Amino acid sequence: MSTYCDFAPGHPVHGPYHDHEYGFPQREERELFERLILEINQAGLSWETILKKREGFRRAYDGFDVDTVAAYGEADRARLLADPGIIRNRLKVEAAIHNAQVIRALRDSHGGFAAWLDAHARLDGALRDKAAWVKLFKQRFRFTGGEIVGEFLMSLGYLPGAHREGCPVHARIAKRKPVWMRTPR
Repeated sequence: MSTYCDFAPGHPVHGPYHDHEYGFPQREERELFERLILEINQAGLSWETILKKREGFRRAYDGFDVDTVAAYGEADRARLLADPGIIRNRLKVEAAIHNAQVIRALRDSHGGFAAWLDAHARLDGALRDKAAWVKLFKQRFRFTGGEIVGEFLMSLGYLPGAHREGCPVHARIAKRKPVWMRTPR
């Protein structure tokens, strides 16, 4: 079975993402929100398509500023649905706006999106599995099925599997102690 580590290194589009982002722990709200939007928009499409449109997403969604996107109204929805630089899917656009509102609310309830993820990383002392994460995400977020949630969390180091053990990037990530590598306290 071929893995991302087999073809991404050296690839002009996949290489930089594989080598410097995929699987690396991330804490910044904009980065987390960006990754969620990109994963949602990848549904049904290739990851290469999304990476090629990444700058378009960044422009269209105001640099992934959660407060700005959470306040989008009808004019912004129409603008996004007419923007050829992104994926023009009404459900995905609505999900981005709704999910920004959820992330904004997580500041009050948990101190932020990263803190919410951290608070739910373990279930009864064991690392939360993908199925439990999906159930949790579906309670708050939109357009967050199994593949989207799994890739989102794997891309941020909450679930294992982003890189095979022999991949040089795996060793670099291991030095940062992603959530899936930490032992319970």
